Amino acid sequence: MREKMPPFRFKRDTNTAKTRSEEVSIDTTEADIQLPTYAEGKGTETEEVVTESPKKTLEAKLENLGKEVGIPTWGLVAILIGVGIIVLGICFCCIRRCCRKRRSKDGKKGLKGAVDLKSVQLLGSTYKDKVQPDMEELTDNAEEPDEAESKQSEVKLGKLQYKLEYDFNSNSLAVTVIQAEELPALDMGGTSDPYVKVYLLPDKKKKFETKVHRKTLNPVFNETFTFKSVPYADAMNKTLVFAIFDFDRFSKHDQIGEVKVPLCQIDLAQTIEEWRELQSVEGEGGQDNKLGDICFSLRYVPTAGKLTVVILEAKNLKKMDVGGLSDPYVKIALMQNGKRLKKKKTSIKKCTLNPYYNESFTFEVPFEQIQKVQLVVTVVDYDRIGTSEPIGKVVLGYNASGTELRHWSDMLASPRRPIAQWHTLKDPEDGDKKD
Repeated sequence: MREKMPPFRFKRDTNTAKTRSEEVSIDTTEADIQLPTYAEGKGTETEEVVTESPKKTLEAKLENLGKEVGIPTWGLVAILIGVGIIVLGICFCCIRRCCRKRRSKDGKKGLKGAVDLKSVQLLGSTYKDKVQPDMEELTDNAEEPDEAESKQSEVKLGKLQYKLEYDFNSNSLAVTVIQAEELPALDMGGTSDPYVKVYLLPDKKKKFETKVHRKTLNPVFNETFTFKSVPYADAMNKTLVFAIFDFDRFSKHDQIGEVKVPLCQIDLAQTIEEWRELQSVEGEGGQDNKLGDICFSLRYVPTAGKLTVVILEAKNLKKMDVGGLSDPYVKIALMQNGKRLKKKKTSIKKCTLNPYYNESFTFEVPFEQIQKVQLVVTVVDYDRIGTSEPIGKVVLGYNASGTELRHWSDMLASPRRPIAQWHTLKDPEDGDKKD
C-alpha cells in the first residue's frame, strides 16, 4: 500500500527573497543617490555663477565708467587708490595734531601758577650784564703753584707787557695789563685760554681779573684796573703781582706763571711801561697766603622754588692744626638782609687738606625771593675742645661780584640744570668765627 504522501507545500526561500529585496533596495538606493549627485552638480555650478557675478558686475561698471569718462580701467583703479591714500594721510595728520594739543594742554594744566622759565633766564642775563661779557665762563682758582715748579723754571713761560701810573693827588695806582706773548700751550689742541689776575701783596684784599681770551698764546688784553687809597708810603712796602692762568671750564685752572713787581724798586713819579718775563710760581709764599679752593654746584628750580647746593670737594686748604692738617667741614647759610634764614652742614673729614664730600642740600626759595637772598659757603676747621675756626668762605647772591656773581647768574640763566664751579676761599669775617 502506498502511503499517502503529505501534501506538497511550496516553501518560500526567505534568504533568496531577502537577497532580491536587498538587490531591489540597492538599485533603488543607487538611483536615489544618482539623482542627488546630479542635483548637487547643478547646485555647484549655480554657486560658482553667483560668486563670480559681483566681480563681473564691478568690472563691467568700471569699464562702463571708463568708457563714459574716457579713462581705461587701470587708470580709474589708480585714481581710487591715490584718493584713498590722501584721505588716510589727512586722517593721520588730524589725529596727530589732536594728540599734540592734548599733550600741550596737559602740560599747561600741570604748570598752572608756575613761574615762566623765560623770566628766570632774563633775570640771569641781567646779572650777567654786571660782569664783563667775555668772562661768562670764568671761574676762580687757587693761586697755588703747580707741583712741577722745577720743570717750569727750565722752560720759557712767555712774557707780559704792562703799564703803571700813580696819582699822588688821589693816592691811586692805575695798572694796565696790555698783552702777553709766547705763552706755553696747556690745552690738548696746542693752545691756551689765558687770563690775568692782578693784586697787591701782602694783603691781597683787592683782586682784579681780565677777560678770558680763547685759544691763543699771544693774548691782547688792554684792560686797566685802579687800586684806590694806596698812600705812597704804604706803596713802598707792597708788591704788585700779575698771575696768568689757563682757564678750564670743568677742572682746576692751571697757573702759567707770574710777574712780581716790588713797588719800592720803581719810580712811581713817572709812567712805567715795560715787558717782563714770566716766572714760575714761588711755592712757599703762595702757600702761606692761600686759604684753599672749593668746588660746588648750584641748581635752581623756579617752578618748585628749590635751590639745591651740592658740596663736591675742596683742595689745598690752609693748615689749621698743629700736625699740619685740618678737620674741615662746610657750612652753608641762606641769608636775607643780614639775617640767617637756614643753615646746614656737611660731615667732618678728619686730618685732610683735600676733603671730598659730594653732599647735597636743598633750600626752599620762592622765585620772588631769589633776588633778595645770599648764599654763604664757609669752610670750617672742626675743633673738639675749643671753638671751630673758619678757614675761608664764598658769598654768592644778588650783591656778589666777580666769579661769585657769574656763578649765580649762570644758575639763574640755566634753570633746572646744575652748574658746578671752583671758587677761591676768601678771608672770613670776625662774625663767622662762631659755629
